[in-house]
Amino acid sequence: MLLDLHTHSIKSDDGRAKVKNYCQWIKAKNLEIDGFVLTEHRQFDDESDYSALAEKFGITILKGSEVETEYGHVLVFGVTSALQNAFDFTSTHLAIAEVLEQSKLHGAIAIPCHPGRPRVGMFAHTDQLGVPDGVEIVEIYNGGSRDQEDQIAIDNAIKLGYKGIGGSDSHIVSHIGRCATRFESKISSMDDLVAALKSDNFEAISLK
Repeated sequence: MLLDLHTHSIKSDDGRAKVKNYCQWIKAKNLEIDGFVLTEHRQFDDESDYSALAEKFGITILKGSEVETEYGHVLVFGVTSALQNAFDFTSTHLAIAEVLEQSKLHGAIAIPCHPGRPRVGMFAHTDQLGVPDGVEIVEIYNGGSRDQEDQIAIDNAIKLGYKGIGGSDSHIVSHIGRCATRFESKISSMDDLVAALKSDNFEAISLK
């Protein structure tokens, strides 16, 4: 199963894509992906229910979050009400140690995204701040990466023994599905996704 693990809709401050339009684009262009995860910036979207769209288009639609830390941006999968109370998702100055620890305590998983990117990527900060404890997975393929950003992510992931995921980081409809993650098991829910990410049975894919 192929999932795009990093997408943004109009719920994000800089997103310009409606979820319905993502679904229509995937089908119209016969994209390889079977579904996607909405990782809205500095929030978890509790209110939106995409189950009817998912059923209509035969696409898995899940919800996560993208938060901001001193090491750059981090995707969080498996967000619960308790986790939302554990730290302030709206903050732009979270401590990555807190995000990693609280996510683990609440059965979620936190993954630094576009880590090879200047300023908002983890590896832009490791020379000064050191390598943070608790990271096990990073995003190695990002659909919005430029220059050598993905290669920096790949090289450091290999060096540090991290597993890798892929996501498009789409903010407009036509960018979805540029990168994704292939899973050996069927993913129907966020619980399925978190369990799969805690295993070794996935692979980052670039479709650019």
